[in-house]
Amino acid sequence: MTTATPERSVRLPRLPRPSRPAPTAHTAQPAVRRTTWLGSLREALDRPLTTYYLLLGASALLLTIGLVMVLSASSVFSYRATGDSYTIVRRQLVWVVVGLPCAWVASRVSHRWIRRLAYPAFSVSLVLLLLTAFMGVERNGNTNWLALGPLVIQPSEIAKLSLVVWAAHIYANKDRRLRSLHQVMVPVVPGMLLATGLVIVGRDLGTALIMFAILIGMLWVVGAPARLFVLSSMLIGVLVLALAATDTERLARITTFVDPFQDFHGTGWQPAHGLYAMSSGGIFGQGIGASQQKWGALPEAHTDFIFAVLGEELGLVGTLLVIVLFLTIAFSALRIARHTEDPFVRYASFGVIVWLIGQMIINVGMVLALLPVIGIPLPLVSYGGSSLLPTLAALGLLVGFARREPAAARALAQRKKLRSAGLSARR
Repeated sequence: MTTATPERSVRLPRLPRPSRPAPTAHTAQPAVRRTTWLGSLREALDRPLTTYYLLLGASALLLTIGLVMVLSASSVFSYRATGDSYTIVRRQLVWVVVGLPCAWVASRVSHRWIRRLAYPAFSVSLVLLLLTAFMGVERNGNTNWLALGPLVIQPSEIAKLSLVVWAAHIYANKDRRLRSLHQVMVPVVPGMLLATGLVIVGRDLGTALIMFAILIGMLWVVGAPARLFVLSSMLIGVLVLALAATDTERLARITTFVDPFQDFHGTGWQPAHGLYAMSSGGIFGQGIGASQQKWGALPEAHTDFIFAVLGEELGLVGTLLVIVLFLTIAFSALRIARHTEDPFVRYASFGVIVWLIGQMIINVGMVLALLPVIGIPLPLVSYGGSSLLPTLAALGLLVGFARREPAAARALAQRKKLRSAGLSARR
């Protein structure tokens, strides 16, 4: 009988580990998340309170720039007229002090109350425009001012805001019936044309163009057919030619704006000196207070042509900053209109931005001699309470719309809770 001998374990020789190839440009590397400036910008824009802060910041900066430029542009005129260089800027400060609470109230009032005021505000605006057309005060060839005792106002500026709210209220009620042309037209188009006609009676062509732009913008946002815009463009062209042909001064302004130097001592005086101011500013400007055109060569330096003084003193950088701030407000309003589910908010936001951006474009084009001089102030920057108060109220509405967005409302509520918790902990 044989016994089995135990088998010896055989150790195999250890093989060397294969060396890893050195990383090359073609070797796949693990994905690394890199944050670029574009990604950071998108992340910031996606935050719930971005629209709210953009509106507040851009509006506050424009209002501050406006006060500084009114002080600079009006100092010489104010001293010659009253003996005090600060008279006009003090008046503007009073309007700002009155307008900021109005903007705050507009941002806090609920949509229901705003919509309840739509028809009363529209009716009051029509009455004021009617009184202005037949009992108005004439200034610079236009009967667009109304004297209410010691207070002289420009009702057409107030009418812009009331028309936007009124049209947005009606279209919000008809939101599901706007496929019908009749529902789109009645009563918004006749009502806004009536208000525009009353402004034209007062010979204020610039404000009439802004009101017509608001009407076109509202029709576009509710989806009116394209043929309506073609007819509207033809109508406004015929109307402008008719108004120009019946007024020699207006005709001269329209025909000389392309080359204001051909009638330098006549109708081209104001646009020519506006171009002088813009060209002498250079890139960084002459400095605040260093404008030469405001010493009498440039008429309406603190109102309609304040952008020229701004260009002379702050240069290309200052003018581009103002335009970017307006575009920031437009971007914020369009975000509100795009993201909201409330049709009134959508239509009102779009109407306000058509009004403000349209007026800015006309004013800047007028100063740059790209458009005729038709007497349109620059919103938030030019002097004048009749223009400033409705503008601040409209911006207050936009801020209120931004605050009430669901994500923004939750973020503000959470922030309020954290502040309350922090105060209670300190106590």
